[in-house]
Amino acid sequence: MMMASQLDDELKLFSGSSHPQLAQDICDYLDIPLGRSQTTRFANDNLFVKIEENVREKDVFVLQTARAPVNDHLMELCIMIDALRHASAARITAIIPYYFYVRSDKKDEPRISVTARLVADLLAAAGANRVLTMTLHSDQIQGFFRMPADQLSAVPLICEYFADWDLSDFVVVAPDAGSARRAGAYAERLKLPLAVGDKRRSSNHDDTTTIQGIVGDVEGKNALLLDDEIATAGSMLGLAAYLQENSDVEEVYAGAAHGVLVGPALERLARPPFKEVVVTDTLPAPEGAGNCNLKQVSVAKLFGKAIRAIHTGESVSAIFR
Repeated sequence: MMMASQLDDELKLFSGSSHPQLAQDICDYLDIPLGRSQTTRFANDNLFVKIEENVREKDVFVLQTARAPVNDHLMELCIMIDALRHASAARITAIIPYYFYVRSDKKDEPRISVTARLVADLLAAAGANRVLTMTLHSDQIQGFFRMPADQLSAVPLICEYFADWDLSDFVVVAPDAGSARRAGAYAERLKLPLAVGDKRRSSNHDDTTTIQGIVGDVEGKNALLLDDEIATAGSMLGLAAYLQENSDVEEVYAGAAHGVLVGPALERLARPPFKEVVVTDTLPAPEGAGNCNLKQVSVAKLFGKAIRAIHTGESVSAIFR
């Protein structure tokens, strides 16, 4: 294994302004200092990024996650990558724990952009040589990249959180058929049965959903609702309410890889029947998150292992075995 002093000399990790704490946690795991950079905004609203140390012929990683303001952080990431490329970095890997425009992954209406693909093109144009991300909304997004793209999974981390619980009366519930495969991975690892909600989404892009029914046995059980992300928590709230009103479910817990938690999400998750909400820290917890009994699982160690594997030429997928 490469020693910390060697990593410090050959590998550099920089952070954009979206999640500096996660970048620092990863550096602490790798035992390397966080790279020095400066991002400022001119009076005309243009961003200015300066890399404040030598990166010539270094293996450089840049962490930026899709936190609001999303467009500012995406632009900052592209500018940082371009600055590193012109500073003669040997290789630049964009670490994007929560991918930008991840839900815009298909052309499901006329005359719209598949923006997740556009983001992949922007990263390539800026000079990124590789992308490292976690739990994409759909696996097809990996095919949008013209460079190597590694996708880490939050399943082992979330399941590890529940590993010591008595889950004998639990069932994993997926909000809809589209998330059934992801929820099935949790169910298989936790050795729990799986149920699936019949969810219908409004066509008005307002995150309004309704639950028409449940496929699977949930009667009298504790429900563990699992998805790839929780945004406004509308789907989670609707599903939880349906389960309690129609299936005599005892307790409801929610979990997701990404705690986007925007709009009324915290208020919704603070209400009964939710007992606890578990997400990773791919995004910082919003202010007031403690009011809904939110638990965050750290992804720093997992990303640190992946960074070391990429840097040393080892298999990234091997860290899941």
